[in-house]
Order: sequence, then C-alpha cells, then structure tokens
Amino acid sequence: MATRHDIRNVAIVAHVDHGKTTIVDGMLKQAGAFAAHQLEGVDDRMMDSNDLEREKGITILAKNTAVKYHPKDGGEVITINIIDTPGHADFGGEVERGLSMVDGVVLLVDASEGPLPQTRFVLRKALQQRLPVILCINKTDRPDARIDEVVNETYDLFLDLDADEEQIEFPIVYACGRDGVASLTKPEDGTVPADSDSLEPFFSTILEHIPAPTYEDDAPLQAHVTNLDADNFLGRIALLRVEQGELRKGQTVAWIKRDGTVSNVRITELMMTEALTRKPAEVAGPGDICAVAGIPDIMIGETLADPENPIALPLITVDEPAISMVIGTNTSPLVGRGGTGKGADAKAAVKDRKVTARQVKDRLDRELIGNVSLRVLDTERPDAWEVQGRGELALAILVEQMRREGYELTVGKPQVVTREIDGKVHEPVERMTIDVPEEHMGAVTQLMGVRKGRMDNMSNHGSGWVRMEFVVPSRGLIGFRTEFLTQTRGTGIGHSIHEGHEPWFGTLTTRNNGSLVADRSGSVTAFAMTNLQERGVLFVDPGTEVYEGMIVGENSRADDMDVNITKEKKLTNMRSSSADSFEAIVPPRKLSLEQSLEFCRDDECVEVTPEAVRIRKVNLDQRERARAASRAKNG
Repeated sequence: MATRHDIRNVAIVAHVDHGKTTIVDGMLKQAGAFAAHQLEGVDDRMMDSNDLEREKGITILAKNTAVKYHPKDGGEVITINIIDTPGHADFGGEVERGLSMVDGVVLLVDASEGPLPQTRFVLRKALQQRLPVILCINKTDRPDARIDEVVNETYDLFLDLDADEEQIEFPIVYACGRDGVASLTKPEDGTVPADSDSLEPFFSTILEHIPAPTYEDDAPLQAHVTNLDADNFLGRIALLRVEQGELRKGQTVAWIKRDGTVSNVRITELMMTEALTRKPAEVAGPGDICAVAGIPDIMIGETLADPENPIALPLITVDEPAISMVIGTNTSPLVGRGGTGKGADAKAAVKDRKVTARQVKDRLDRELIGNVSLRVLDTERPDAWEVQGRGELALAILVEQMRREGYELTVGKPQVVTREIDGKVHEPVERMTIDVPEEHMGAVTQLMGVRKGRMDNMSNHGSGWVRMEFVVPSRGLIGFRTEFLTQTRGTGIGHSIHEGHEPWFGTLTTRNNGSLVADRSGSVTAFAMTNLQERGVLFVDPGTEVYEGMIVGENSRADDMDVNITKEKKLTNMRSSSADSFEAIVPPRKLSLEQSLEFCRDDECVEVTPEAVRIRKVNLDQRERARAASRAKNG
C-alpha cells in the first residue's frame, strides 16, 4: 500500500458547546488561511455560516475546511482537511457522515463539564470505525476546571465503550481554543497553558497520530459521495472523498447509484476547499476531499468509479429515527393572509407565500436529498405527511427553515416512532444527563418520576452541583425542557442521547393544565384580556387576530375552556362610578416554535407562517369537539 504524506483528514467531535468551532477558527487563523488585511473582517465561529446556527449558537450541518500547515522544521507543506461536526444528538446523521470522510478524530472535552451524552455518542461511532482518537481538553482557563478528573472520566468512558488497548493509548492535548493556545503539558486548573503561545503542539499531534491516507498504486477510481451542496451557476455539487485512483476535471466516470445501476457521466467542474472557499482544481488524488459538479441527481452514499471497472463503495448507514410529526398545508381561516390577517401590507407580504400541498411536498423531498437521517411517509390525507427524524430539535429546525422560506404549515404534536420486537411494542428511550444545583435535586427527581424516568447514576462533585443520569422514554422528554428550566430557575443543564428501545412504558401525563380556546373570530381586546387573565396565562397581545378553535392561553385547571377574548366594553352616555378604574394587563407569555410544539396536546397542532406561530385545536368547531369528547367518554 502506498501512502500520501502531504495530507491528513480529521474530524473534530464533541458535545454541544465544548468549543469545536472556536478551535477550528484558531487553526484557520494560525495556519495563514487569511491575509493580515482579511483578519479584521473575519467573524468568530466562521464555520457556523447558517443564520440559524448563529442565532442558536450551535452547529447544525457538518462542514469541511482545509488548512495548509507549514512544519516548523521546514518540511513539505501538509494539507489538513478538517470536518467540523454538530454537537447535538439530534443531528447525529451529520456526525456519521463526517466520520466516513476521515482517518482519525479529535475528541474535544470541556475541562469543567467533562464527557457528556453526545461525547459518548460520537466516541462510540469513532471506535466502531476503528479510528484513532486524540483527546483535547479544552477551556482549561475556566475557573471551575477540573482537568485530572475529566481525563479520568474520559478513560472510564473509553473502557465503558469496550475500546481496545491500542485505542486507549491516546495522546492528550490541553487547550484554550478562545485564546488559540495548546500544550502537551497539563496546566494548573483554571489557567491557560503557559509553555506555549499558539496551537503548534495541537498541529504536530495531529500530524503524528492521525494516519496519512493509504491507497493501492494501480487501483481503479473509487470516490464516495458524503455531502451535497448547491450553486446558482453549477447546480448540484457533490462533496466526496477520493478513496482510490484519480479524479480529473472533464473526465468521464461511472456513477453507481443506490439501487446498483451504473451510468456514465462527465465531471464538468472539480473544486478543492481552501480555508472557507472552494477553488477550481484539475486533479484530486487518493485521500483528497473535493467537490464536483455536472451530475444533477447524485445522492449521498453513492460512488463515482472507473467506467471500465466500476466497484461500488458501501452505502452510508445512519441510526433509525426516533421522533415523528405530521407536517401538512396550513388549513386555518387565516391561511395566506400575513401576520395580522388584514390590510394592504398583508397582501404585499403574501405574494411569495407557499401554501399548496405540492409546494410543501416538493420542499420535504428536497430536504431528503441532503439529510440522510430524515424519512417522509404518506398519511391518509393527501395534504399532510409524516416526517420522522432523530429528535424534536432536528424537526423544529426543519420547520423553522421552511417558515423562513415563505411556507405556511400545520405541524402536529411530536410522537415517538415505535417498533415491534418479539410481538411486543417497544418505544425509544433516552439517556438524560442533568447538572443542577443541589437545592433543585428534589424538583428534578419529581419531574423525572412523572415521566417514568429511572435514575441510573448520581454523582456530587463537591462544588454545590449534582450530576444525575436517567433512562427515560423519549415521549417523556417532549415538553420537558421548558418545565425543567422553570423548576431549576434557569440554572439546570440537561442533555439526552438515544439509548435504544424498551417495552412500552404505559400512559404518560406530562401537561396537567388545559387550554383557553377562542370561541369566535375577531381581534383580541384589552377589556376581554383583563377579565380572562385570572383564568390562566394568556399567549396573545391586544389587537391580535384570532379565530374559533385557536388557543389563546393556558387554563389554570385541567380541562379546556372556550372563552370570548374579542369581547368589547359596552359604551353608554351614563357615567358610572367605576368608569375610570384601570386594571393592568399582565404581559402575555410568548412561545417560540419549539415551546409551541412542546405545549401541544394530542388534539392540538401548531400553525406556522412566516410572521406568526399559533397553537390551535385540530378540530376548530366547538360543537364538533364537544361531540367527539362525549363519544370518547362514553366509548
């Protein structure tokens, strides 16, 4: 086997918010990816180029970049291809795809928080693929850093995941990604490494421990499609890793599709990544990560091969989806009428609105092209589809992207995807790791008890915080986050990861309060709100357009209540003694898209438009709902 010593392919994996994207920023800057005059205009978290990623502060899509590293001993320049992966379990499909492109991984662990659920998930995937691991302890300057304990916890995690002796002998780098400093010598807790002023030790560790790509000299071309992109001029762009042979611009190659059929296509454009841009190239060799254009229907997991000797590479497989929700066209009375539903501005705003079933289905089909962990299934209704994904957040991100593109949707309550194993119904379960101050321990245990969570582990670091691990049905975590933050006064940190399937846990009641439902169409009045605010918590402002069946608040009792929130104060010529008494309106609770999905009950859904998110009953007619309730009661 021959080896390419001028290239390294590495993925940076970690739990959410442990500093992956920040350390990639430092690598790009220190490897000379930007000229001095460009550095001023460079943002932090350069790899998070998506608007939603910047707003939420998380990485959603796996992205690749490349840096040219000049060794200090004056050797030849080495290209390091870096894959920045998401840290949230819901985007696990992106991680699996990223690992198929690389020869080793850097496992980033926070010096205070230590290994968390997503650390376990990404490490398990890397060990399964027999990839060498470099451990990087990041954020050593945190005042609550506990470096020795975190290293020991990571060793325990490797043993727990059945790593062999070779995999456990990993090198350790200590870093402060924000300052762009790394060292091989352990610093004091809460300090930046003192014996270094750059990421040079980090670069040299990657070169030493991540193997260079190997290939066979005379092997025919094999290149694996691992990601897709789009360009206004070039059309669909396939990102691929060349495993064997060479790929050239203008070359005719065999395209082996998912179903095994083979057709010959021509590569019209070949590009290589350099820093944050793609530059035209003439040839890509074994181990290179490149982008090609000219194949309009190419899909992830397919292979480009030699036309005379086409050999397919294995398809990329990802874990099965655990959560589903029904997404359909908007069926509310305010469909296509803008944010307020009235006036000339609304007409102007709705010009490019996408409200038909065909448009929604086309958009969902487009999402399937680049998102390997998603499934779209038909339902009994022609204008609604069941969308299955890894988790609630992944599906909420899809809906948020669609609403920003001008789509109007009706989204059902998230449900779990069950399986039948040995004749019994099994449901997905999650391993939930929760860090809370000691005084909130009882409240969290009670919350988990209601959701049928089973405590597996509990540890106290002696710093006033407790870490608890629960195994809980995925159903129980729908709507959990908002209540958890309320009970812990916003101090609790919780993360979960898919743990497999267990027999059905039985009925779960997570929301005890009913809804306040508007009984007629009209505009919300301040007079009606002052009379209703003692009945519960309202979600709407005065002047908001409502319709029959729309949910305007949360009832303080368990059952639903139909209310007239459009009631106006009667005006007379007589002056009454109470005419000048004013009552303050309690500010309404504004629900985000994720909170609205969590709030939903089985007979409720969320109406999503570019301007507004409204919660409504599936059946808008008050009398129909009453009949259905009595039928259900009487069996």
